[in-house]
Amino acid sequence: MKTLLNVLWLILSGFWLALGYVAAGIICCILIITIPFGIASFRIAGYALWPFGRTAVVRHDAGAGSATGNVIWFVFAGWWLALGHIVTGIALCVTIIGIPFGIANFKMIPLSLLPLGREIVPTDQPFATR
Repeated sequence: MKTLLNVLWLILSGFWLALGYVAAGIICCILIITIPFGIASFRIAGYALWPFGRTAVVRHDAGAGSATGNVIWFVFAGWWLALGHIVTGIALCVTIIGIPFGIANFKMIPLSLLPLGREIVPTDQPFATR
């Protein structure tokens, strides 16, 4: 079932959302100081491509650097990506078949706003962080 949902997700919105995250990651990797943001963006791009069967959990070993980085991320890239999730989620919720995918888009908004200090794990191991 996860595979079927992921394939439908990929066709309906996953590919375009992942492209947005990849574009943000490439832009962030231009400067040396923003490479951690680029890595986080690439990590979320993989999650945006194939989200069902995986979840994002908070890393408890993330410190003040992650919090500061999340503020910078929010200002420069996070709200643009969250806006993409909102628009895509609303568009998907117009049809009955798209409602679960729209809800999945809305669930990805917190991750797109504050990606640092989070880890993507399989749903059968939601507490398997480092």
